[in-house]
Amino acid sequence: MARRYSELVEACRERVGELFPWELQEELDAGRPILLLDVREPYEFEAMHIAGSLNVPRGILEPACEWGYEETVPELVEARERPVVVVCRSGNRSLLAAAVMRELGYRDVRSLRSGLKGWNDFELPLVDGRGEHVPLAAADAYFTPRIAPEQLGPRPAR
Repeated sequence: MARRYSELVEACRERVGELFPWELQEELDAGRPILLLDVREPYEFEAMHIAGSLNVPRGILEPACEWGYEETVPELVEARERPVVVVCRSGNRSLLAAAVMRELGYRDVRSLRSGLKGWNDFELPLVDGRGEHVPLAAADAYFTPRIAPEQLGPRPAR
C-alpha cells in the first residue's frame, strides 16, 4: 500500500527519538560529544546551519555512512557508537535520515524536532558558510514558507 510523505514521516517518528531545540542546546552546553548531522542540501547548509554541524545531504546519506564509496564520510562512518543528532529544515528529512541510520547500525541517533526552523524560533544561534553569525531577522525570512500555488495540488471539484 502506497503511503503519503507525511505518513512515512509519522511512521519514522514512532521508531526514532527526537529532542527539542532547547534540549539539544542543553546537551551541547553540557559538553556531550554529539555529532550534529545536517542532511539538507549544500546550498541550504551554506545559507545557515548550527556551528560545528557536518553536512551530508540526505540524497547520499547511505553510502556516506559506509566505507568504500566515493561518498564515504569517515567522521560519519566512525560515529556509529557516538551520539548523533540529525537536523534539517523542519524535522521531517531528519526523521527519515535517522530511521535509515538506525537500520545501518547507529546506536544513539535522534532527530531535532522542529528542525532548524524551531531552532531559529527559539532564537538559538546559526552561522553561514563562512562561520559568521546569521541575524535573527535574516533567518526568520529564510524559514518563511514559500509554497507556489501549483505546489498545493489540484483543487477538489465543487
